[in-house]
Amino acid sequence: MAEGTNATLAGARRGEPATVPGVPWRAPGSWLLAAVAGAFTVAQLVLVGPGLGLGWDETVYVSQISAQAPPAFFSAPRARGVPLLVAPVTSWSTSTELLRVYLAVLSGLGLYLALRVWRPFFPPRVLAAGGALFASLWMTLFYGPAAMPNHWVALGALICVGCFLRVRADRADRADRAALWGVAAGAALMAWMRPTDAVWTTLPLLVLLVPARNLRLALALLAGLATGGGQWIIEAYLSHGGLAERLSEASRIQGGLGWNLAVDDQLRSLVGRTLCRPCTAEMPHPVIVAWWFALPLLALAGLAVAAGARRTRPTLLPLACAATAAVPYLFLIGYAAPRFLLPFYALLALPAADALCRLVTAPRGRLRPVAAAAVALGLAGHLAVQYVVLDRTVDRTAADRRDWTRTVADLHRLGVRPPCLLTGTEAIPIAYYAGCSSANPRGHNANITEAGILRTAGRVPTAALSLPGAPPPAYARGWRTHPSAGLDVHLAPTPPGDRAR
Repeated sequence: MAEGTNATLAGARRGEPATVPGVPWRAPGSWLLAAVAGAFTVAQLVLVGPGLGLGWDETVYVSQISAQAPPAFFSAPRARGVPLLVAPVTSWSTSTELLRVYLAVLSGLGLYLALRVWRPFFPPRVLAAGGALFASLWMTLFYGPAAMPNHWVALGALICVGCFLRVRADRADRADRAALWGVAAGAALMAWMRPTDAVWTTLPLLVLLVPARNLRLALALLAGLATGGGQWIIEAYLSHGGLAERLSEASRIQGGLGWNLAVDDQLRSLVGRTLCRPCTAEMPHPVIVAWWFALPLLALAGLAVAAGARRTRPTLLPLACAATAAVPYLFLIGYAAPRFLLPFYALLALPAADALCRLVTAPRGRLRPVAAAAVALGLAGHLAVQYVVLDRTVDRTAADRRDWTRTVADLHRLGVRPPCLLTGTEAIPIAYYAGCSSANPRGHNANITEAGILRTAGRVPTAALSLPGAPPPAYARGWRTHPSAGLDVHLAPTPPGDRAR
């Protein structure tokens, strides 16, 4: 104990963050990190709200382990992490409000733990500022309480990279066992959520392991990746004809992975487009996208600050991991969604916060209040932009999901009740809301033939959905058409069993 205390004091004399040996939860500044995480949780519940209905992708994930509806088709790119994450609620409850609160609290706790990992490398004010920068982005707030994988990949990346640095920094024979477990846990969280993202994000870590020859660290990282990635690979052979076939199918569903400059698509999506596909809208106002350019510049400035303080590695490694995490979504995919880059933003946030804190504290005399005022003004403008975009995104999303509930009410009025089948436009989310199965004979979610639909229509209530005025699918010609909220409902003839009732 005395040896650990002396090491801590020596680190403090070198300007390193101090900790309380043996009492990690009572380390100085932990309350500041807890305050940021708590504010993040409250902001999700207030600004997004627990009443926001589930989106298209959310219904796919939630339906896998759900008391609400049968499982929706699970396409090749998806992984099983989100269904497992939400299972403690969805396996017995159909309450969207309860699910949102559960995820908001869990994401706040996850942010606290992810920031806490970095305590040996940055002072509490930098960690709190970095956490606040990441948590204040509209896409972080929007997807924090969502049943989606990207926010959890971001937290897993922070945990994995931070713990990796802690193990590498410990030159004693006894490695930081908690940090080794953290490396495995962070890698596993990423791999369970999105295996390909986990590989891209950890590429710099895997490269560093080659000359390091640290067997325990290598085993921890590879074991973490294998827990999630292994399940995805096994499922590839069981359900997709093999790993190569699943990767090929995933590429096809995502438009064909290859050289695609998607930087402009990401910029267009920052206005609040949760999916920009095709991404042909005009560029947003410069005020909306300014932060997107400022964040990496601040992170590079943070690297300069770290180099001057002779602590380059804790800043350089997250920057390297951020760069590799962003590669597929900036250069290899032909569309954009703001959530794709959440791991990139999370890993840049701490170096950027380090630069901002340095900018406020470095100037002396009369320049210090001027610098502080400039930073405060810039952050206030940033928060205002994020709030406006988030508010518009929530309103637009809520309106779309209200239309789905109105269509469900029309379906129930027409006699389409569980057990039932929906096909066609937006069949997957509407089927979840209606408690029906969903199926489509073509497209990215093809999982049935037209003959199969007609056979099912002879047993249970079935409807095909299409855009207003569009012709019904070939198998639904002759079915009665009923207008609904932004859709046409083509109702199959009533099955004999239902006719009898």
